[in-house]
Amino acid sequence: MKKEYQKLRSYLLLWSTQSLSGLGSAMTNFALVIWLYQKSGSALETALLSICSYAPYVLMSIFAGALSDRWDKKRTMLVCDFFAAMCTVCVLVLLKADLLQPWHMYVLNAINGLMNTVQQPAGDVAATLLIPREYYQKTSGLRSFSQSLITILTPVFATLLFTFAGMDLVILVDLATFVIAFVVLRFFITIPQAPNKEETGETLLQSAKMGLRWLKENPLVLKLIFFLAFINLVASAYDATLPAMLLTREHGSETVLGLVNACAGAATLAGSVIVTMLPTPKNRIRMVCLTMWFSMSTENFLLAFGRTPLVWCIGSVLGWIVIPLMNANLDVIMRTSIPADMQGRVFSCRNTLQFFTIPVGFFLGGLLVDELFEPLMAAVSPAGLLVQLFGAEKGSGAALMFFVLGIAGVLVCLIFCWILRHYLRGGRNSDSAIPAEKE
Repeated sequence: MKKEYQKLRSYLLLWSTQSLSGLGSAMTNFALVIWLYQKSGSALETALLSICSYAPYVLMSIFAGALSDRWDKKRTMLVCDFFAAMCTVCVLVLLKADLLQPWHMYVLNAINGLMNTVQQPAGDVAATLLIPREYYQKTSGLRSFSQSLITILTPVFATLLFTFAGMDLVILVDLATFVIAFVVLRFFITIPQAPNKEETGETLLQSAKMGLRWLKENPLVLKLIFFLAFINLVASAYDATLPAMLLTREHGSETVLGLVNACAGAATLAGSVIVTMLPTPKNRIRMVCLTMWFSMSTENFLLAFGRTPLVWCIGSVLGWIVIPLMNANLDVIMRTSIPADMQGRVFSCRNTLQFFTIPVGFFLGGLLVDELFEPLMAAVSPAGLLVQLFGAEKGSGAALMFFVLGIAGVLVCLIFCWILRHYLRGGRNSDSAIPAEKE
């Protein structure tokens, strides 16, 4: 155990402090969502917060990786963290002056998204350089563990601080966690340099094209990325719909929304622990497909037909407990498939292709709930089938939206599982991009 700790010491320092900072940022975001929803009552306006975060991320990711491969990873992470913290300071100043408006939040979220665009590929490569290859799956479980813990603690701490001390204290705690993470990264962590190929004098655009070319030459990885892009479309529409349903249903409330989110975090926490104990699967691609199918075929339907917090929480647990297993296998596929000196470029191209559907999903989710499904459920006959299935009160349109998302998610999984299986059976059962596992 001590020997393992010595090998992973730098990574564990980076992981723990960045996770703490992530908790602070998530608390601020959660409190600001409550603030905006109380002002607008609109699913679409609330979803615009996430759209503004993801839009620059999707648009610029393909170039950010090329920059990440060229720039020093540690310095890139420090600069991006600093500018993101300054955005939080701006929110605090506007709040104290009683000037904060939704458009301020959209602009600041866009800047934060841009910083995350550059920071993420640098952080991904930094993790690869700090983690010995044999610990990839275990450390992926640690990342899932921290993400799930953040999901559990965010609504609890944010609501507690927001209720008793206001937004000011939430933001101050966020800034304190930033200082801790910044100081540890700056003074206590050394990130080794990635092995560089011979300089070619390529332009930024040419560097970005190299990432796309690598994906084109490794079609199995590319197919997997497109599969997850469609999953993200459904998942982001889910995120836009969840507050609209749980804050307005007969047995829903802010507390219930926090409880369902906490159950999702607890489920991913349990899944993260399970991942660290599981043996290496024989087929990681199949594992990714099966876990996504299970998630999509359970949670959305239980949220659609459920009428009580208990059923919604059960759906949340079933939907999220397998996500760490999917993430761990996907993470190993990516880290073992992509050369370290290409990872920044390829990860960024992956981010653009895999996550461009997220802002689209948030927009469609909010728009369809506000403009289609809620008006539809308000207009149908009280004796009709839709009312019997989804209810008649406000929020029933969001429940119908979850039913549609469940069908869409299952179809996406079935179609792509067939495509991937057909590809593997077509004489390409060992794609050159994916090295054989060491048992």
